[in-house]
Amino acid sequence: MKQKRMRFFLATLLCIALAFPAASAHAQTITSNSIGTHGGYDYEYWKDSGNGTMVLGDGGTFSAEWSNINNILFRKGKKFDETQTHQQLGNISITYGANYQPNGNSYLCVYGWTVDPLVEFYIVDSWGNWRPPGATSKGTITVDGGTYDIYETTRTNQPSIKGTATFKQYWSVRTSKRTSGTISVSQHFNAWESRGMPMGKMYEVALTVEGYQSSGSANVYSNTLTIGGSNPNPNPNPNPNPNPNPGRTRVEAESMTKSGQYTGNISSPFNGVALYANNDKVSFTHNFSSGTSNFSLRGASNNNNMARVDLRIGGQYKGTFYYGGSHPAVYTINNVSHGTGNQLVELIVTADNNTWDAFLDYLEIH
Repeated sequence: MKQKRMRFFLATLLCIALAFPAASAHAQTITSNSIGTHGGYDYEYWKDSGNGTMVLGDGGTFSAEWSNINNILFRKGKKFDETQTHQQLGNISITYGANYQPNGNSYLCVYGWTVDPLVEFYIVDSWGNWRPPGATSKGTITVDGGTYDIYETTRTNQPSIKGTATFKQYWSVRTSKRTSGTISVSQHFNAWESRGMPMGKMYEVALTVEGYQSSGSANVYSNTLTIGGSNPNPNPNPNPNPNPNPGRTRVEAESMTKSGQYTGNISSPFNGVALYANNDKVSFTHNFSSGTSNFSLRGASNNNNMARVDLRIGGQYKGTFYYGGSHPAVYTINNVSHGTGNQLVELIVTADNNTWDAFLDYLEIH
C-alpha cells in the first residue's frame, strides 16, 4: 500500500515589489568586455571578437552598435548572488522599448543564467534574419498579447558563467516580432518548469541585444525591471482571495469534491490538494456557455520526478497537465472541445508509478 509522502516547506517569504529606479547617471561608453553597475542597474558587455560600442544611459537604458563580430552581447538588468530561485525572489517582469536595427543574425530578448542546474535562457521578442533557435518546439505559452514557442537546446563545451561547460538553453520565442511592451518573465519560467525544464538559483536577468556574425544597432530607450511580489496584477483588490485574471473562472482545488483512497488537503507548498495514487481525484460541475475552453492548472510534483494529472470533462479524457519539479507552476491546455451546459470536470491521476505525488492549487477556465 502506498504511503502518503507529504513534504512541508515551512519557509516564510516576504516579497516586496521593487521597480529599479531610472537613476540619472552620466553616459558611459564601453568598447571592450566589462561588468559593472550604472544608473541603478547591472550591465555587462561581452564579445569574443569584432567591433562593438555600448553607451550606458539613465536607469536601464542603453544603446549598442556592432560590426564584424562573431558573437556579442549588450545587456542591462540585475545580477543575483546565486542563493535564491525565481520563486523566492518573487514576480519578475520587464517593460521596455527599443529602436532595433539588426543586419543579420541578432536577438532582442530577456537573457540570463541560473546555476544548479546551469541554464542559459532567452525570451526573444525580435530577431534579425534568422529566428532562433532552429529546434523543435516543446509547446507554446500565450502571454503579454502574443504567443511564444518554447524550445530546449544543449550547448556542449561552450563558454558560460562557470567557464567552459555543457549546459541547457531554454527559449521562448515570440511568433511575431515586437520591439516594445511588457515581458512577464516569471510566467515563462513557470511554463518551462511545467514542461520538465528545471530552473536553478538565479544569477542574472537582463534586457539584452545579441549579435552573431552580423552588424547592427539598437537604442533601448526604455527598460524597467520589476522584481518582487507574487501577484503581477498592479491593481489592489479588496477581495482577500482575488482572481488576478479577470474573465477567467478560478476554482480552488480544496473546494472541489475529493475522492480516491488517499486524496487529501495540503498546506505546503500552497493551500491545495494532493493526489497520491491512481484514481485519486478532485471534481466539480461547471456550466459551459461555449463548446471550447482553455484550462490552466497550477500545481507541482512533490519531487523532481514528472507528475501527471489528467483532465476529464463529461467522463471523456481531454489532456494531461505535467509538473516537472517541486516548484509550483501553471500548465495550460488550450482549445479543449467539450459539451455545453453543466459538465463534470475531473482532475485525476491515472499514471502513478510510486515515484511522485501531484499537488494541485487551482484550475482556471478561460
